[in-house]
Amino acid sequence: MRIGIVCPFSFDAPGGVQFHVRDLAEELTTRGHVVSVLAPADEDTEVPDYVVPAGGSIPIPYNGSVARVTFGPVAGAKLRRWVQQGDFDLLHLHEPMNPSLSMLALWVADGPVVGTFHSSMERSRALQAVSPVVGPMLEKLTARIAVSEEARRTLVQHLGGDAVVVPNGVYVDRFAGAPTDPRWTGTDERPTVAFLGRLDEPRKGLPVLAAAVPAVLARVPGARFLVAGRGDAEDERALLATAGESVEFLGGVSDAEKAALFASVDAYVAPQTGGESFGIVLVEAMSAGTLVVASDIPAFQAVLDGGAHGRLFRRGDSDSLAHALVDVLSDRSAARELAARGAVAARRYDWSTVTDQILAVYEMAMSTTHARVREDPRSRTMFGRLRAATTGGEDAWV
Repeated sequence: MRIGIVCPFSFDAPGGVQFHVRDLAEELTTRGHVVSVLAPADEDTEVPDYVVPAGGSIPIPYNGSVARVTFGPVAGAKLRRWVQQGDFDLLHLHEPMNPSLSMLALWVADGPVVGTFHSSMERSRALQAVSPVVGPMLEKLTARIAVSEEARRTLVQHLGGDAVVVPNGVYVDRFAGAPTDPRWTGTDERPTVAFLGRLDEPRKGLPVLAAAVPAVLARVPGARFLVAGRGDAEDERALLATAGESVEFLGGVSDAEKAALFASVDAYVAPQTGGESFGIVLVEAMSAGTLVVASDIPAFQAVLDGGAHGRLFRRGDSDSLAHALVDVLSDRSAARELAARGAVAARRYDWSTVTDQILAVYEMAMSTTHARVREDPRSRTMFGRLRAATTGGEDAWV
């Protein structure tokens, strides 16, 4: 099968959606499919051979974070050539309702088109405002996937329609077999707790953890907190400085370092306050056999099965987090048992299983639309209007 995948977010600053696209493309390739990924990326950015750079991107605020996307006539022209030359059996668009390459692809393409929805939002004035405009575009999607029930709820609530839930994937064995690192390995006297996320994104919850640390150290004075991630967090750094050597900032970590970190620590804490539709990092930590302590936002409750596969605490409540950490660091036997249950549960998210589910959606989409992907002739009019609006040029494309 010839599969074209469109990633809306830039490979210059990869995040969760980009990693999902990368891993899916590689898993499909190992199964003998021909895969091409179109994604924003500067020409000098190192990308895998299967990624076609669509040019530079611009940062826009998105769901409590910053997304780097590309949009407009130049990107549209590259997209059109990619569709024409790809001769795809099917297109797979990620976040097709965002103003990005994925939305452009939905305009351009006709035939079997699958859309995956990743985002979770409590409410969005922007989506509600554009819903009457972009809602009808959903009809061009032959099939829809949501990565979680939260992502599905966002789709249904804001845009209408429905989707089959297929979770994000993880290469479980890469984490299960990761080596430990003596710098981060905990002991009975000095257990270790890891945090991983953008330090300057409030929704990642570092302020919640920072406020909990003193209470944990009062009960478990040997505890060590390893804070990994990029970004400035001056207030949190100042607060955590009072903990002295009990807190260490690791900076950004590679994929291999992340796996080793999870394999080494006694607990991984996920204090996010919202904006998460799934929680792939929870599954990665569970795969490594690490006990997860997470806020009780709906997405994390789903991954941890209400606390059966990890420990939950009240969202945004530092006292609740401190109490949970003291419990798991003090009762090591119970913590190991809970972590073992999490490791078993993580297997359901292995890419071998998730890809089977995605391929089933592909087969359904192709059986419904008995044609290859082709250019939608109506898109010429759409793009002509876009070009005229953005450049003042003629209603023509070359």
